[in-house]
Amino acid sequence: MISPAFASILASGRAQFNARAAEARRRFPALDMAAFGAFLHDGVDPLVVAVAAAAPERVGGATLAAYDMALELVGHGLAGPAAKNPFLNTVWRELAPQFAPLLATAPVDVLGMLSNAAIHIASVAGARPAQWQAGMAAVAPQVGSVAQLRAVGQVLAWRAGVAHFRLGALAAADTLPPALALAAFGEPGAQWPQVHAQLMANPWRGNADGREFGSFTGLGGDFGTPPQVRATADGFVVRSAERHYLLVADACGAVLHSATAQEYEQANTGMPPSVRLDGATVHVGARSIALDLPAGDIALAANAHTLAITSPWTHAIRLLPLA
Repeated sequence: MISPAFASILASGRAQFNARAAEARRRFPALDMAAFGAFLHDGVDPLVVAVAAAAPERVGGATLAAYDMALELVGHGLAGPAAKNPFLNTVWRELAPQFAPLLATAPVDVLGMLSNAAIHIASVAGARPAQWQAGMAAVAPQVGSVAQLRAVGQVLAWRAGVAHFRLGALAAADTLPPALALAAFGEPGAQWPQVHAQLMANPWRGNADGREFGSFTGLGGDFGTPPQVRATADGFVVRSAERHYLLVADACGAVLHSATAQEYEQANTGMPPSVRLDGATVHVGARSIALDLPAGDIALAANAHTLAITSPWTHAIRLLPLA
């Protein structure tokens, strides 16, 4: 059963809603009306209830916008019980209602932003959608505009593992009130200029151990053969089984993009003087890290912030902060 508020709106505008559904069926012949009905119950009803409580005078407009967008999303197979990734359903059901005041004034923008973010984050291998959702819910009471919603969404997507968002997220954070920016970074007691400067200077701030990325494709991983790595300013170009990738990694996550053989050939093979390999021990400045790899075939690549370690004995790339 849907809520009385939603049922009342549907009943009062029955002809209009039916016409919209009929038009959607013409545009999406495969539109499953049973799935659409389920999404109205599971995804749309909670936000209608929330808007009705926050701004009852605007619930009609918000409902109409949500209804139209729900038709589009279910028509494209992105929402509803048969959706390939159910995260968008979760965002509509659990997260969108927490932005009820914004939904009341800009439902299309808010639902569009949240839907696009949910689809993108769920598609990035290694990203953590549940972390993004929890972060967004935590800052929801402080978000006062669609622009702020978009900025915190980008910041929290980066922090949830979308590593290539880093510079854009930091630029977006600069547009936020300092208290909201600090809330998005989970550092409410800090000073934003200092936090921003530290994040710009050190992509590994808060993660001194680095991370390991990749595994054998036969086990569901990324690389068909042990990868070889060269450095670029923003990441590493990886070669594996005649395929090439750009690996972007930092304290928050690691993301693999496509790259070319030419980019691999042009990438940096140099090494900073602070890095030295002695058998199976790598020295980074005053630090010494014993590697659990056979000595002799270990390969190193480094940019200004990160050391990448590979070996013909593993399909994984070990990434260590240089700072």
